[in-house]
Amino acid sequence: MNRSLPILLAMLVGSTGVCAQNSVETPNPAPIYRVLVVGRTIKAINYRHRSAETKVDFRGTSLMPSAIGDADVQSKEGAIRVDVRFHHLQPASQFGPEYMTYVLWAITPEGRPVNLGEVLPGHGGNATLDVTSDLQAFGMIVTAEPYFAVTRPSDVVVMENFVTNQTNGTVEEVDAKFQLLKRGQYTANVNPGDVTPIATNGKTPIEIYEARNAVRIARWTGAQTYAPDTLNKAELDLQNAEELDAHHGNRKDAITDAREGSQMAEDARLITVRKMIAQEQEENRQNAVAAQAEAQADAAAAQRAHEQAESARREQAQADAARQAAEAEKQAAEAEAQHARVQPNQAENDRAAARARLEQELNTVLQTRDTARGLIMNMSDVLFEFGKYTLKPEAREKLAKVSGILLAYPGLKLEIDGYTDNVGGDQFNQTLSEERADAVRDYLASQGVSADAITTRGFGEADPVASNDTSQGRQQNRRVELVVSGDAIRAQAGAMTTAAR
Repeated sequence: MNRSLPILLAMLVGSTGVCAQNSVETPNPAPIYRVLVVGRTIKAINYRHRSAETKVDFRGTSLMPSAIGDADVQSKEGAIRVDVRFHHLQPASQFGPEYMTYVLWAITPEGRPVNLGEVLPGHGGNATLDVTSDLQAFGMIVTAEPYFAVTRPSDVVVMENFVTNQTNGTVEEVDAKFQLLKRGQYTANVNPGDVTPIATNGKTPIEIYEARNAVRIARWTGAQTYAPDTLNKAELDLQNAEELDAHHGNRKDAITDAREGSQMAEDARLITVRKMIAQEQEENRQNAVAAQAEAQADAAAAQRAHEQAESARREQAQADAARQAAEAEKQAAEAEAQHARVQPNQAENDRAAARARLEQELNTVLQTRDTARGLIMNMSDVLFEFGKYTLKPEAREKLAKVSGILLAYPGLKLEIDGYTDNVGGDQFNQTLSEERADAVRDYLASQGVSADAITTRGFGEADPVASNDTSQGRQQNRRVELVVSGDAIRAQAGAMTTAAR
């Protein structure tokens, strides 16, 4: 059973949460993206650790009912090996000019998709694939895609696994609900005349056509504006592959360059979508602040008008008691002045107490320090997958606790800053720091923390807190800092200083 869920893209990513794109009106030349995803369920099988080989069958969906297949799955130490055979696969281009290939996906019980590899049908629509995965429990589907390097499955599901009486061993069936990208996601903002099929000649490697498709999709998305460096790398890889093919160079080298070009183009597209969404969120935040200020000004003006009218009525009705009214007004003014002198001190004490209490509560979850910028929580690199922005279960548990604490203090603001060590390239480190900050933001938002109250920044290898000359120092530098501020605790996040660090 499928159902459409319109949501605003918040991940990234993440999850890299890339979803289908629908443009909305905006004064900017590039569209602002909203997304439409489709929910679906599949049986996820828990393969017993190091068990004997088990067989899982595949059957075609309503999009390709004639397709069939089967897989031998064997759990070995450290990995699950999947040997798959497919038959009667038809060309992916029948689903739209942007589709060129098929991808086999593993879907975890939590709905996380993992790209297991590209499925390339040969003569008669037959294809084989021999892959391994570090997952223990998962279901499998096959989707039509524009190129092999996609990070989220489309809703063009042509095959899915099902359990047979030959599926032996300890099998735990779980309904894994996952999200698919609705068809048309890559061409939603493109002139229909530009969306044309890429013709193949049977001689040029399919990987080169996929790279061309990936590059044009990245450009359709706006990567030349938001991710020009990454897009340039993808175009250079594609150019190298095409030159090798044109001059009958090494075919393996051409395929390698083309596959790298597809991957770089997908990265450029993901970066572009994330930046567009961040831009829209910032504009929405600014519009909300302006609307709130205007509403407050209108309310203040109405209040003043009401007070003036009431004052005039009192003066007319109590002209004979002007002296008593004046005395009463004088006494009220003195009382109000006294209250005004006391109230700021009380408010200041309340904010200080709230700040101390909040610091103590946060410190039970993550190391927290009080600075001029606000309360700063530190997430170490060990809470992420190595060299990635994927949150480990321990990290999600800690962030869930943090979100519960923050929700008890209305009006707080949160700045999430990502940092790396100096190992690797500048661009890689910058992107990784941004992605890790975005991953933390997305998870907190999923736990109820207002996305409007969260900002993220990536600093790459800048602003180290320790020397990068030692492994211990580099580990300290690989971190994500959560800066809590707001009038409720009398703290305003601002530029970093040495004292604040």
